[in-house]
Amino acid sequence: MKIISPNPAMKDLKIKIEESKLVFPSQQTQKRSFFLSDVDHFLCYNIQTAYFFKANPDYPPESAAQRLKMAVEKVLVPYDFMAGRLKWNHQSGRLEIDCNSEGAGFVFASSEFTLEELGDLLSPNPAFQQLAVDKLPGLDDDKQPLCVFQVTSFKCGGFAFGMSNDHVLLDGLAAKMFRENMASQAFDDDRPLPFVPINDRRLLPVRLPPHVPLPQPSPPPPPPDDQNIDNVDFKVVKLSSSDINLLKAKAAADNIDSGKISTFNVVAALLWRCRALSSPCINDNKDSTIVTVLDVRSRVKPPLPPEYCGNAVGVAYASAKCEDIEKWAFSELVEMVGEGINRANEEYGVESGGVTIDWWEIKRKVICGEDVLLTPWSGLGFDRVVFPWGKSVHFGPLVDPLQMCFVILNGDADADGVGVNVLCVQPAQLMDRILFHLHHFFQHI
Repeated sequence: MKIISPNPAMKDLKIKIEESKLVFPSQQTQKRSFFLSDVDHFLCYNIQTAYFFKANPDYPPESAAQRLKMAVEKVLVPYDFMAGRLKWNHQSGRLEIDCNSEGAGFVFASSEFTLEELGDLLSPNPAFQQLAVDKLPGLDDDKQPLCVFQVTSFKCGGFAFGMSNDHVLLDGLAAKMFRENMASQAFDDDRPLPFVPINDRRLLPVRLPPHVPLPQPSPPPPPPDDQNIDNVDFKVVKLSSSDINLLKAKAAADNIDSGKISTFNVVAALLWRCRALSSPCINDNKDSTIVTVLDVRSRVKPPLPPEYCGNAVGVAYASAKCEDIEKWAFSELVEMVGEGINRANEEYGVESGGVTIDWWEIKRKVICGEDVLLTPWSGLGFDRVVFPWGKSVHFGPLVDPLQMCFVILNGDADADGVGVNVLCVQPAQLMDRILFHLHHFFQHI
């Protein structure tokens, strides 16, 4: 196991904005109101990501930026809602998107550093947020675009391609398909879109009346006003394939159902245990809840088409007393994580959505874990997207102090298998305890 911390020498990427503008669909699109599902409603916050590319003499940053700008303009035709603006429908009492073609943001910037000087690109560096600005200067808040694209050139000739977008637009799988489509349009051979987006958010309704047969995890209180970057710590935990095999062997030692001993389940159980034991509530023996974000496209009935481009996300969960988590065998936690996912499959397998979607409709709040929120990015395939200048040398989410979670990312492959990287965004006062329990666990396997 290896821990990667933010690079202290890179608190400012010394970025200069060279150009900032709105870009518009390359063809006229229909003006309309765009319905948002109940799940979309509760995910109104920004997501920032970035690709990093090495220098390519055939595609200097300025040339790549022009191609990407052209590609964005093309994909804003089938994704016309991404060029719109959020509005509140007073008659229905719902949030929706006004498809008014007011445009997306496009920024070209330059940094005084080289890619090599940035250090390990996996480093959870808060300064990387400068690679994906979320607003354009000179626009009122109600005129700000829902997504902004940014190309940042480095002195070495490499560049970053960042994207900041409101989560209401796309979930993880839809965002990956969007990038595949955008990358395809950056080529000059008029190739078709790899995925034709299905934009109808009414495909994910709730039942009338909503029905919730089983207890669900309660939402946590909103983050305190003083929750900022100084109160939050960022780390990446690198688990090698050998580490993963050790976790699986420890889980298997108690003869639990081998079907539950997956890479995800053992990593989730480990994070749950270490976060629960680090909680100041452990002495009060309160519940600790682990919540895993799931893609529900294939889980709901009828299933959603794979190309559904809205937020088709739900949760699986498990809860236990902190005292029990401390004394139980690791295999028991692994089994509980697996049972939570199996239970979610059953709950979502109901007509017209699933109980968690119903729960959101009833509570009008986002379901989150009190202690542990896991977001799996490892299987989405962002790193496999091919641009005219090739694949990126790194892709990842940019850290946000307002989103307390563990993000499961692709790890390194070796002769023994594939590892896992975990982006940890946690309260600063707890991070050292979490890392202590991680090290202690592996020392005593």
